Amino acid sequence: MWPESSEQQQPLRTGLTTGTCATACCLAAGHLLLGHQQKTSVSVTLPKPADGSKQVQLDLTQLAFTNDQTARAATIKDAGDDPDATHGATIWVELTLSKALGIEFIAGAGVGTVTRSGLLLDVGQAAINPVPRAMMTSHLNRLAAFYDYAGGFEVKVGVINGAEIAKKTMNGRLGILGGLSILGTTGIVRPYSCSAWIASIHQGLDVALANDFAHVAAATGNASEAFIADHYGLDDMQLIEMGDFAGAVLKHLKKAPVKRLTICGGFGKISKLADGHLDLHSSRSSINLPKLAHIASNLGADNDLISAIEDCNTSLEALGLCQQQGIDLAHAVCQNALTFAQQSVPNSVQLEIFAVNRQGQLLGSALSQALSS
Repeated sequence: MWPESSEQQQPLRTGLTTGTCATACCLAAGHLLLGHQQKTSVSVTLPKPADGSKQVQLDLTQLAFTNDQTARAATIKDAGDDPDATHGATIWVELTLSKALGIEFIAGAGVGTVTRSGLLLDVGQAAINPVPRAMMTSHLNRLAAFYDYAGGFEVKVGVINGAEIAKKTMNGRLGILGGLSILGTTGIVRPYSCSAWIASIHQGLDVALANDFAHVAAATGNASEAFIADHYGLDDMQLIEMGDFAGAVLKHLKKAPVKRLTICGGFGKISKLADGHLDLHSSRSSINLPKLAHIASNLGADNDLISAIEDCNTSLEALGLCQQQGIDLAHAVCQNALTFAQQSVPNSVQLEIFAVNRQGQLLGSALSQALSS
């Protein structure tokens, strides 16, 4: 189990990935099958040195034979101080000795199956990513050598309530159905790195490109996504849950250059993009009211309006003042956002920006020359 959080400010705790948890379960089940050792904890070697340590210790919540050829082990995932959907989930593995050489991975209950091309795995495979597969393979191979075992293994990985937890992730949109993905590249979860979200953004772009969708839309929230999906009649596979991570979308287009990208967001988020921010979260960027005042000035705003904008509390308040005087601030902000965003994408990508209000109603837009001509 994980300790109670302290009320005093402390360094944030790192956690462990689902891939590390599954590897620990593999190792424990292997020791029971091959050496009849009843482990209460095991030490897992991480794929990359992290936080100065190459090994981590995991406690087991279950370890038992299910028959003479199969053992089941389970552990609870501790994501540290990261707000991870799988924090506290029980990861389990049923390891079976096989006469066939090699290692076969199977999706157990709560682990998804890949149904769309464009991911790191082939369609039909269990959603156990390459690094976790490599971790489990290396640990099982070392274990087989230690016990002089010449056979193979069948590895079934599951997550208790994984199908329900997966509803809180982007797996369904990515075409990973039936449960969660077993993830990890370093074996460690870094607090608030949002690495899983960013990885899902990249996977969403990859899936759209692999399935021949020329147009993809990235939205900051539910209202903006609902608007842009209805505006263009987009398929679910064409929609990217960007959130605050505009940079994750724009920079990945160098690897996955879709023909056309639409970014749609609330006016405040688009204002931040117009000000040169790629991370739109309130803790990492803020509304630049003097910048909005400068844009309004270029549109003909008088000194009284400029001063009023600079004294506003929110971007929407500034927008409302401009609307009262017939100043089209929203379209100009979208144009500024477009100009900045175009610096991060290949020339082949046709880019457009939409801003909406909290009710998902259009406030302004800007299109690249290729789209507007």
